[in-house]
Amino acid sequence: MLKKPLAGLCLAALAAAASPLAAADAPASDKPDDYRHAIPLTVSGKESVVQLRLPKDVYLHARTADLRDLRLFDAQGNKLPFSLQEPAARAERSRRDLPVRLFAVQTARPAGSTTDTDIDVQRSADGTVLSVSTRSRPAAAAAPGIDTLVLDLGAPASLVAIDALRFALPAGVDSYSARVVLEASDDLKRWDTLGDTDLSWLVNERGEKLASARMEFEARSFRYARLSWRQGKPLQFAAITAESPLTTAVAPAVERLVIQPKPGRFPNDHVYPAALAIPVQRIGLDLGEQNLVMPAQLGHYVELPDRQGGQTTTWHFEPVAAATFYQLMQGGKRRASGDISITPAHQAEWVVRTETAGAAAPALRLAWSPATLVFLANGKPPYRLAFGRTDAKPGASALAQVAPGFTPAEIVALESAVAGPMQVARAAPGEGPGAANKAAAAARTRMFALWGALLAGVGVLSFMAWRLIKQMK
Repeated sequence: MLKKPLAGLCLAALAAAASPLAAADAPASDKPDDYRHAIPLTVSGKESVVQLRLPKDVYLHARTADLRDLRLFDAQGNKLPFSLQEPAARAERSRRDLPVRLFAVQTARPAGSTTDTDIDVQRSADGTVLSVSTRSRPAAAAAPGIDTLVLDLGAPASLVAIDALRFALPAGVDSYSARVVLEASDDLKRWDTLGDTDLSWLVNERGEKLASARMEFEARSFRYARLSWRQGKPLQFAAITAESPLTTAVAPAVERLVIQPKPGRFPNDHVYPAALAIPVQRIGLDLGEQNLVMPAQLGHYVELPDRQGGQTTTWHFEPVAAATFYQLMQGGKRRASGDISITPAHQAEWVVRTETAGAAAPALRLAWSPATLVFLANGKPPYRLAFGRTDAKPGASALAQVAPGFTPAEIVALESAVAGPMQVARAAPGEGPGAANKAAAAARTRMFALWGALLAGVGVLSFMAWRLIKQMK
């Protein structure tokens, strides 16, 4: 049986052997000076939640594809919560005005009567109203006058939705009020009531005007309309304008980068050093001034280890897309190929393989939509957006933890922070020109520590076996 001092000695030896591994895996600090680059941010101080469209410098100098090395600090070095939102098209609402042709109908029905009027409408072959009149019918108790306005909205109105009418008074009329009813039709035979409203124009002794000159209703498409009066004196308006709501999808903002070529590893290959953080969505070639048609493949190199277990490796070209790029002058006009869309990809280096011999190497165009940073401005300004570190852990939070209860429309309308010029801090841990050498040295240290732990374990076991054999004898 082993004595207690011997067991303690064995445990101490194993702990000492494992200590280099523990030191190698110890968590690193997370302070502003641990990041290679920083951008100062300015806000108004009036809003708690603010947004920032990530500047191009972030994508050019961040060291991780998923931007996990992004941090936001206040003036005291405290980390602020933030969320990264992927770019998306947003809806922009506007209105389009459609002119309306007016036709006044002379009737003889009493004011305020809802009895339908027998109207004779003359139309052209395309449906345009040419004239409107009242068919002969028994005279009523009231004197003749304008009782109804027939509206022709034109052919485009039958294809779009209308949700409002805007009225303009005739010259010489400043004050007016009435209650009107609007009906719609597509054939001037069947009419559907859209609604009624009060119209009013008021003028005070100082000449100031207060007007309610707009009628809103549920959006629908129709070609013709009929306006009649329930209260007030019928009036021939100077103009009536129909309003059609429009919703336009606005594409996200796009950043672009042009990269000059370098010789590749194989003939007809051109290499373009890029940045790993850029989520390339569109890619193209700039052929300069030369008239040229250039079929090309776009991709990257893949390093393949030696199958025999040696230290030599081979390189393989992995294509991502293929297209024919061109630039030609024909008939005095320039014809040039545009960018092609690809599945968003992150590459620190792009390769273009061409099949055209003797042509000058083209420049490479990259395009992407930057993400939006939504952050809680609850620290002490000025704020500092830090980035540029390979060993950083993810720092972004979910949007619900930064802006709880905010709707997408509210997120889009957030105040935008103003980014200043990028600043270069001192070399962060694992960064700088010697980063690769430092990483290799750290790997060698871990490997030596592991072999040391294994050898120490073998030595301890051998010593234990020797003591056991000695005691048995």
